[in-house]
Amino acid sequence: MKFYQRAVLPLLSLLTACASTPSKPISTEPQVDLARFMGPWYVIASIPTFMEKNAFGAVESYALNPDGTVATTFTFHKGSFDGPLKTMKPLGFPRDKSNAVWGMQFVWPLKAEYLIAYVDPEYSETIIARNKRDYVWIMARTPQLQPERYQRLLDRVGQMGYDVSKLKRVPQREGDAAAP
Repeated sequence: MKFYQRAVLPLLSLLTACASTPSKPISTEPQVDLARFMGPWYVIASIPTFMEKNAFGAVESYALNPDGTVATTFTFHKGSFDGPLKTMKPLGFPRDKSNAVWGMQFVWPLKAEYLIAYVDPEYSETIIARNKRDYVWIMARTPQLQPERYQRLLDRVGQMGYDVSKLKRVPQREGDAAAP
């Protein structure tokens, strides 16, 4: 074995160990109907990324492109409902036949992990997760959820191994219509 191989292999092993997930991988939906998943989703609660902190009226909308990628538009108001409108347009890349595992590209060539961990049979509620358990999103087709429905989704997030005390509710106005 050459010197650089002897030096690099232990370093790679150490990096791999440090990058491991805190527990077993998150289970995803066995099959996601992409056509039904498309459209607007209100962000009800999340462990927010730095970009989403202090978001109001957050909506994530999906549209299936002819090449199988997913055009995504994420909008929210910063700081209040009257705050400046922020828009992000990442591109989703379904990675397997289940359509539940995506790469979400905000900056080329990097793709963030995006797991559809749960979607109800009516496609009205969903949980988007990551194996690192650093971020999670509870989303719905309506801006508000009944307390028992929200609690059921929160319990699911906890069962996935997340610290649910880190979730933040995203303020939504009842009468708002999601942007397509």
